[in-house]
Amino acid sequence: MSDLKSPTLLYLKGGLMLVTGLLAAGLLLLDRPDLRSALLLGIAIWGFCRAYYFAFYVVEHYIDPGYRYAGLTSFVRHALSRRWRK
Repeated sequence: MSDLKSPTLLYLKGGLMLVTGLLAAGLLLLDRPDLRSALLLGIAIWGFCRAYYFAFYVVEHYIDPGYRYAGLTSFVRHALSRRWRK
């Protein structure tokens, strides 16, 4: 399977991911409409965003500039192989 290169399809894919996340968050808050659940959901989203930023931006720009990741699975494989080599 080839990489997705069409800007229109990439925007559509990004929009669908955003809609999916908003629906999931909305349904969770409808199920438990309290401040604690909203705060925990916000913290979880923030934490996952920071982990994603670390996995791609920080690692590629500061830790290992020569390696390009194809996705989270590629990142985990690379991180584990580096860990065991040391």
